Amino acid sequence: MKIVRTLLSGAAFTFALTMAGPAAAEDCPRGDLDKRYCDANGDLVADTPTDPADQVDPDTLVFAYTPVEDPAVYKTAWADFLTHLEKETGKSVIFFPVQSNAAQIEAMRSGRLHIAGFNTGSNPLAVNCAGFNPFTIMASADGNFGYEMEIITFPGSGIEKVEDIKGKQLAFTSPTSNSGFKAPSAILKGDFDMLPDRDFEPVYSGKHDNSILGVANKDYMAASIANSVKARMLSRDVITEDQVLTIYKSQTFPTTGFGTAHNLTPELKEKIRGAFFNFEWEGTSLQAEFEKSNEGQFLEMTYQEFWEVIRKIDTANGVSYACE
Repeated sequence: MKIVRTLLSGAAFTFALTMAGPAAAEDCPRGDLDKRYCDANGDLVADTPTDPADQVDPDTLVFAYTPVEDPAVYKTAWADFLTHLEKETGKSVIFFPVQSNAAQIEAMRSGRLHIAGFNTGSNPLAVNCAGFNPFTIMASADGNFGYEMEIITFPGSGIEKVEDIKGKQLAFTSPTSNSGFKAPSAILKGDFDMLPDRDFEPVYSGKHDNSILGVANKDYMAASIANSVKARMLSRDVITEDQVLTIYKSQTFPTTGFGTAHNLTPELKEKIRGAFFNFEWEGTSLQAEFEKSNEGQFLEMTYQEFWEVIRKIDTANGVSYACE
């Protein structure tokens, strides 16, 4: 058993991970990547193993979407895309309903997860410690992409601006979430000189829908959330506009990054990439769910470029990753 420790503002957050196999013996450039990976081309993600014996071509592919809400919702939403993925790859594809970011990262690191969408904040950990190779994000039909972190409260809470949270409770989602922890932590510290425990009581809901529902039902005084999740919940009538009030909205961040495990064969990786980029959204279950947050295509991207702002937020928060 190996442990990945993520240091977040001096507090240790621990993932228990299972090793997939021995670390690579050869000396290779790797930057911040775990010692089992190489990065010969300097693109910040793990290379495909050069030895064909270390590459995998499974008969059944396992797909998991970041657990931002109830996994049952997304098993239905992804159904048509996974059928398309089966046709493009010639393989069976199953949906893995992960319950936490840690479980999703563990699954890829241990070789049990082949294709995934990791949330914004956990992408760096998935890349560096699990060999995740992201290559696409969702975007609107006109090419716009991303979401904003919002701090929300409920009408009548007595909180009208960020400073009013002092002495009160603020709900985060989990330490690996960008909008649910990392971005608000950096913004509250840098722009408002507000620290957890000193200035407000931090609590953790586990997921964005839990935080949003918690505020709507007045269980939490305030919460930091991804507004793309809020938009989908409003569209499904899970909450109503008059139940929540936004008191802060951030810059735009990249949304969920999709990609593969690093050690799939190059041929299989290309088929999977092709399935994302030639998928026809119109009339599908994927469109029905994600058009609620104005998304309608897969846009090609690189982790090196698109996640630069997230890596800067990690640096501002004093985050460091050690994969042992």
